[in-house]
Amino acid sequence: MKSPDKNILEDLVRKVLEKPKYQHIHKGLVKTVAIAELAKGRKKKETQKAVLSKLHQVGAAYFSQKPEYEEWKKELACLPADIHSDQAKAFCTKVMGSHYSTDERLPILNAFYQHVLDSIKPIPTILDLACGFNPLALPWMPVDDDIQYYGCDIFTDMIDFLNLFAAHFGIHAKFEPCNLLDTAFNNPAKVAFLLKTTPCLEQLQKGFVQQMLDAIPAEYILFFLSYQQPYR
Repeated sequence: MKSPDKNILEDLVRKVLEKPKYQHIHKGLVKTVAIAELAKGRKKKETQKAVLSKLHQVGAAYFSQKPEYEEWKKELACLPADIHSDQAKAFCTKVMGSHYSTDERLPILNAFYQHVLDSIKPIPTILDLACGFNPLALPWMPVDDDIQYYGCDIFTDMIDFLNLFAAHFGIHAKFEPCNLLDTAFNNPAKVAFLLKTTPCLEQLQKGFVQQMLDAIPAEYILFFLSYQQPYR
């Protein structure tokens, strides 16, 4: 693929990140998508529209409402430090309900994680790729309190919130913004989650998923092969 003009590329990335809906998306992913769309030779406005559409499909469309991070942070600060308390679980359920991926698992939350994780216990480490709000499902996972949890996602404001969440409950966790199309996996884990992620990656780069699965340093990987688009 021919490299795009540097100034044109940077201008496109800047304009995309100026949009309120996309301002917190990992710049590296925006750049990756922009390079692919510029290679198609469209006019500037058409190219920008295509980049925004792609970013919507793989990220922004997963939110059923605008995340209320500032309000959630205030609520979080008032919660007891026990993540298994009723108040903490109610908070986790509310936040997970704002994201389509975690919301659709709420009715089966306990059964889902018991079913997929019970047979591989103990689970000292989890690697959650394109995690969304899935780390807030920890109270329903059959893991010990000293679990080491690593996660990443494309939204920097989400990552900030997740790190505050982990700190409040004393979880040994680290969350970072990432572009999975250009990520070195440096955290070995017992199990890696790729929930609702592989179809999005295939949209961005055909054939990438198998390459990534081979590179993930985990004994077990939980992901979905099929995909039904429930998002707007």
